[in-house]
Amino acid sequence: MPDEREQLLDALQALADRLVRGGGPVAELRRLSGGASQQTWAFTVGGTPLILRRAATAEHGRNHGSAGLANEAALITAAHGAGVPVPAVRRVLRPEDGAGDGFVMDRLEGETLGRRIVRDPALAGARSVLARQCGAAMARIHGLATAQLPHLRTACARAELDFQAGLHRSHGTVRPVFALALQWLARHAPADVDRPVLVHGDFRNGNLMVDADGLCGVLDWELAHLGDPMEDLGWICVRSWRFGGGKALPVGGFGTREALCAGYVEAGGRLDAARLRWWEMLGTLKWGIVCESMVQSWIDGSEPELEKAAIGRRASEVESDLLALLAEEST
Repeated sequence: MPDEREQLLDALQALADRLVRGGGPVAELRRLSGGASQQTWAFTVGGTPLILRRAATAEHGRNHGSAGLANEAALITAAHGAGVPVPAVRRVLRPEDGAGDGFVMDRLEGETLGRRIVRDPALAGARSVLARQCGAAMARIHGLATAQLPHLRTACARAELDFQAGLHRSHGTVRPVFALALQWLARHAPADVDRPVLVHGDFRNGNLMVDADGLCGVLDWELAHLGDPMEDLGWICVRSWRFGGGKALPVGGFGTREALCAGYVEAGGRLDAARLRWWEMLGTLKWGIVCESMVQSWIDGSEPELEKAAIGRRASEVESDLLALLAEEST
């Protein structure tokens, strides 16, 4: 009986002439990642490098709010048309294709590992412009006409805060710092924006592709939704995404808030500094609750990988980050 890779290879070969003009042999098929909800495969058709993103065969409850792969493909296509650096989508898979639920897109070349983006001497020039480029990309995403996008969930400040608070309670853990942060967030929660915009939902170092010229790819759109545009700006400033870059470079460990905001405004975005800080606080707490969720999935056996338990202990780091943010807000 053929294994998963062999079955996928046969399916992609049957699609070759629909993926690349003139078709060609499918080669170099290898799995790059495979989480609870999605897989990523690299392959070539006649020498053309491509990427397949498809649904995993099993899903677990921690995959909250996924936009769905067909919607991801539509969003990436819309972003591409607006000048956001993303790969071009070549085909959204159909049931008769036999390759699963997903889509095929061009494969970009660049660095995706957050620690290397922060530290690699070869990317020093890229780091000098990267935060501004990220701000500009966010503004273009937020400026897309929502009426022309697929149906997505809407989650603004209060709804997201309530969701995270409920998720934290469901874990049954006692974390006084999380409770303190939840209280602060509830007291300072901004009103919902009048017009929710497309929010990437996971725009951060680790989901970006960078080359010598800077940002060349915005990846991983599965958490995209409609909401407050400041959510994306706050999320990229969360300390956990700095990869050792430190306090001086809060944007992904490679840039300043000033550069991020300048790029955002220059590309047509409207900045709200108070909202941005609120979303940075919520984003910090959110990552801590994600860490809790991972260790809970390990405990209940739904995701038995030891890595989940190891990441779970990072909730204590988030407590330290939250205390630092709360101290800044009290001065």
